[in-house]
Amino acid sequence: MTKNKKIEIVNQLTDGFKASEALVICDFKGLNTKTIEELRNAARVVDVNVQVAKNTLATIAMKNADIEGIELNDTNMFVWGEDQLNVTKVVAKFAEANKAFEIRTGFIAGEVVDVAKIEALSKLPSRDELIGMLLQTWMAPVTNFTIGLDALRAKKEEAA
Repeated sequence: MTKNKKIEIVNQLTDGFKASEALVICDFKGLNTKTIEELRNAARVVDVNVQVAKNTLATIAMKNADIEGIELNDTNMFVWGEDQLNVTKVVAKFAEANKAFEIRTGFIAGEVVDVAKIEALSKLPSRDELIGMLLQTWMAPVTNFTIGLDALRAKKEEAA
């Protein structure tokens, strides 16, 4: 790999890490290319980035993005995005489906987090799900009122 290519990768990772709210580092050893492409495709749908990079280049990029406290060993895959929940949901769902894929650590909202926190975040409802729950709660009285009115109408028609 040429020096210019390495600089390009570091700059790309630095920009991505700076713009992200969540970065999750995973071990992908034992996965084939087809399986990794499934992860990339699932991540692309929810605007999450997935990249494999050398540890030295990723360490430089993390330092440039003010991400500290993470030691990189072995093979690592970096998953990041602007929405914390999307990143954690993609990673946790893929780890559940593929036992060879292992979540190692993460950097979310300015702090280093462990696997348990990443999995806990992945179980939270997304913004769209919360809005749906809120709308359902708001619509419940109206729905029940119309059901009651319809039952009253049916009863009056029977009596008549």
